[in-house]
Amino acid sequence: MSDNRFKDHLGRPIVAVTGMGVITSLGHGLQDNWAALTSGTSGIHKITRFPTEKLSTRISGTVDFIAVPAENSVERSFAFARETTAEALAQAGLSGDFEGPLFLAAPPVEPEWSDRFALADRAPPSKAEGDAYDRFLAAMRERPDPVFLEAVQFGSISERLADTFGTRGLPVTLSTACASGATAIQLGVEAIRQGRTDRALTVATDGSVSAEALIRFSLLSALSTQNDPPEKASKPFSKDRDGFVIAEGAATLVLESLESAVARGAKVLGIMKGCGEKADHFHRTRSSPDGGPAIATIRAALADAGMDEGGIGYINAHGTSTPENDKMEYGAMLAVFGDRLKDIPVSSNKSMIGHTLTAAGAVEAVFSFQTMLTGTLPPTINYTNPDPTIVLDVVPNTKRNARPMAVLSNSFGFGGQNASLVMALEPA
Repeated sequence: MSDNRFKDHLGRPIVAVTGMGVITSLGHGLQDNWAALTSGTSGIHKITRFPTEKLSTRISGTVDFIAVPAENSVERSFAFARETTAEALAQAGLSGDFEGPLFLAAPPVEPEWSDRFALADRAPPSKAEGDAYDRFLAAMRERPDPVFLEAVQFGSISERLADTFGTRGLPVTLSTACASGATAIQLGVEAIRQGRTDRALTVATDGSVSAEALIRFSLLSALSTQNDPPEKASKPFSKDRDGFVIAEGAATLVLESLESAVARGAKVLGIMKGCGEKADHFHRTRSSPDGGPAIATIRAALADAGMDEGGIGYINAHGTSTPENDKMEYGAMLAVFGDRLKDIPVSSNKSMIGHTLTAAGAVEAVFSFQTMLTGTLPPTINYTNPDPTIVLDVVPNTKRNARPMAVLSNSFGFGGQNASLVMALEPA
């Protein structure tokens, strides 16, 4: 007979978190990140990785303190994921082969422009002119380039992580824009709930900041151009917000069935109670102005958790600092929580770490658990000019002592990708 202590309100296995690891521009590891985040420190700085003189945005939250064998997004993303996974497994008390599935959120892979030019220049004389991709193929046929090949394969990061940590089965790599990190966690939760595994490794990483990335987001008018001082640029929910600050980072969460975690004597850090996701068909990059899909996403997460609005004590907002997204998210939260919203602390980690894109949902899930575990609400910094149309308790500028028992974390991305997570300290 199954033990109901380990089942949720729908009779599914309760999913526990037993290990976490994180890297952002604030530092390497959970301890350093949390100390900086709760002190209101910003990790945003001037870009030194590539020239920025002709760019309208010259700041970022790049992670420049992890050594990589080659300067490309795949190597950086793998290195970040490797480090956070090692930290999470150590906290979970797991060594040797992981023996569970791997779900990885990774950025879309494209070769750097410098690599494309170098490859084209290697083309044989007979291919010196003409279609660029014919020249690329000719150059690769003449002299294989394993480093370049590794840098342009979408699945290479997950395959290397699987080999390094001994995960089971084919690793899954996904990319659902800014919701990717939360989506990876949802896949891990579902695998355990469906009885396909007792544990899952969920990883989200993004080391893709490049000149091309800045130019593309700038063309969408999505990035802040308030370059000086860099640490003041990200100002979610403020009246003078003008865009997000692109950033890098990674996070890993070890998920286990509560029954399995208790059986092996693991320390349970918290519970993944609910996951919600809804698509938004309004526009490729803009969210529906009425917030309908975001509202449905939050409600789906609460329903999946078996909770109503009254159970949420803190919201880790998507909070990008773009004029449109912050307004839409506020409207969505107001529709769900009503008059109670003004009494719920709602802060944005992105005010300090920037927007870590593919990694954001997992990074912010880690910080959400830390909020509950430590009884400390991280602030929203740079909040000096409130937007009168957005009435929120954003935990302005300074951390606050409080111990919410359940947290909602939102991730609303380009392409209509919306995901929300409900996390709690206790199963019931």
